Amino acid sequence: MTPFSKALVVAFAIVGLAQAQQPIDKIFFPENDTILNFANRVGESDNSGFQAGQPDPLDAIVPTVRPQTLLTAQGERCTCVPYFTCQPPPEFAEQNKFNEINVNYNPESCQDVLDVCCRDADSLVVPMNNTPGEPPVGRPRGCGLRNIGGIDFTLTGNFNNEAGFGEFPWTVAIIKTQDGSSTCGGSLIHPNLVLTGAHCVQGFRKGQLKVRAGEWDTQTTKERLPYQERAVTRVNSHPDFNPRSLANDIAVLELDSPIQPAEHINVVCLPPVNFDTRRTDCFASGWGKDQFGKAGRYSVIMKKVPLPLVPSSTCERQLQATRLTSRFRLHQTFICAGGERGVDTCEGDGGAPLVCPIGAASENRYAQVGSVAWGIGCHDAVPGVYTNVILFRSWIDNVVRTLGFDTTVYDATQSAFSSLFA
Repeated sequence: MTPFSKALVVAFAIVGLAQAQQPIDKIFFPENDTILNFANRVGESDNSGFQAGQPDPLDAIVPTVRPQTLLTAQGERCTCVPYFTCQPPPEFAEQNKFNEINVNYNPESCQDVLDVCCRDADSLVVPMNNTPGEPPVGRPRGCGLRNIGGIDFTLTGNFNNEAGFGEFPWTVAIIKTQDGSSTCGGSLIHPNLVLTGAHCVQGFRKGQLKVRAGEWDTQTTKERLPYQERAVTRVNSHPDFNPRSLANDIAVLELDSPIQPAEHINVVCLPPVNFDTRRTDCFASGWGKDQFGKAGRYSVIMKKVPLPLVPSSTCERQLQATRLTSRFRLHQTFICAGGERGVDTCEGDGGAPLVCPIGAASENRYAQVGSVAWGIGCHDAVPGVYTNVILFRSWIDNVVRTLGFDTTVYDATQSAFSSLFA
């Protein structure tokens, strides 16, 4: 049988997530400890959804109006269904191999990226239990485990830096409860706690925000494993957060109930204070925009961007060469990454995690070294600026303990022994 694989147009090229941009193109000058608003501010104007044009809320799912019927290359009739409901699993046509999903658009394919065309002769299986699955037996345990390439299937045609389903299982979306629109990204550091930027949650009160973990394609619910949502009950922002300079831009969110770890959901590790920042193999992940303002379009599928960390002195010099001028000084609470033209984090990425490998290479374990703060332009050859999570490790530990939670959950050397992963 030769069914068709879907192909959703990921028509928006959020060419990545690297330069910390939630248009916070704001600048720090030491003379008056302020940031001049040379560009857009984080969380303002169009930072309200993941779609082009009218911002559709995350909760607005685009359903299949009716089953889509196609013909295979052999002339057999097939019906588009979620990929995990067709038994035996279909073998994708021509260039597509088994367990591959093509994210390029093809009008002759199923209309949903997670649909496959199942022959009438095959059997459709309705899942009896749509609950999160347990992590596979035998894999390493603990925090920060990246599912390289994702789980369930491999993406093809992903030229816009799409991440695999569950590839970065700690990346979450922070959503406004009232209208379902996204405000920022964040990371799961404990089943009850999310790390994000203080600028993302400034002014929000209890009941106004929720967190979504395990999301991948924001316009469908056809993933085999569902996302989980929890309400934010408490916002713990750094007491020295400066909304003008964005210094100390970090916050810990407490959830109303724990998120259940699963194949596609896990906590990220946090780095020790002596973490070596001479890394070139880091990643940012999230659902940002490809450019600022109304012309920018939110990505539907989670994106990832590989990028190097940049020494602070180098970063400061490169930023001084922009419209910030030689007066600019990089605050000590920031860390920089990226600097390659066309690889950038844009509006919608604020608070999203920047992670680097930690421990043995064979474990594929990652620690969060940064949180998206601000940048200059979008896709320019200038490093992006992130909150330096390494610097705030002690503060985070103190907040977590004060709230009554276990700090070993996100410690790379201890998490495997935590009761969470028992």
